[in-house]
Amino acid sequence: MIQSHEPTEYPSTFADRVDAGARLSRRLERYQGRNALILGIPRGGVPVAAEVARHLNAELDVVVARKVGAPGYPELAMGAVTANGGRFINLAVVRDLAVSPQDLQLAVAREIDEARRRENLFREGRSRSTVEGRIVLIVDDGLATGATMLAAVRSVRARQPGRLVVAVPVGSRVACDALFGEADEVVCPRRPNPFYAVGLYYASFEPVSDAEVQRILQEAREAHAGESTEIPSEEVATWLRR
Repeated sequence: MIQSHEPTEYPSTFADRVDAGARLSRRLERYQGRNALILGIPRGGVPVAAEVARHLNAELDVVVARKVGAPGYPELAMGAVTANGGRFINLAVVRDLAVSPQDLQLAVAREIDEARRRENLFREGRSRSTVEGRIVLIVDDGLATGATMLAAVRSVRARQPGRLVVAVPVGSRVACDALFGEADEVVCPRRPNPFYAVGLYYASFEPVSDAEVQRILQEAREAHAGESTEIPSEEVATWLRR
């Protein structure tokens, strides 16, 4: 497991998510030309992931992760889930709020249903990209608690990637540390301490709509269509062992 979070020359804020993705991609250049798969976490992570995919000439797709809000406190995450059932539950929060097993189960089921709805919306009938044996980079616009990224990592890990990398422009030290034991590598160039809300590190942090995610994915598919990114499996295996 590699920890990539040393200080950089980055400014205190990114202009926007596209700028953040372009800067982040500089830290990922060794994955260029390796048939990598870039998975953005909708919605805000997709514009960042699209820039990474463009710079690395890689395939772009999504992994939909949803925060599970606490009863009566929807902004407080009890955990997160993905469309295929990957999950992370913060048991300390569940205990502190005395959330019943029934309420927790209902909240988890509700967010799994919503994750599946959004995944179907974004994928538009296409099957999921192949993960097994590939280098997979999961990208978001930042990590605060890290709950949604943890759920996404566990979901993708179950599909047996050859190498699993978490890549974000900015994140809290606590969230990054929590992911070091889950991913093969964590690339997070900015780890401010103290850490505030992700949006404070962007000059422009406008909400990303479903329609914008669909547009980005469609443009990425068109740009990537017809390009041969396949490299011999034995070459991939040799490179991953380095």
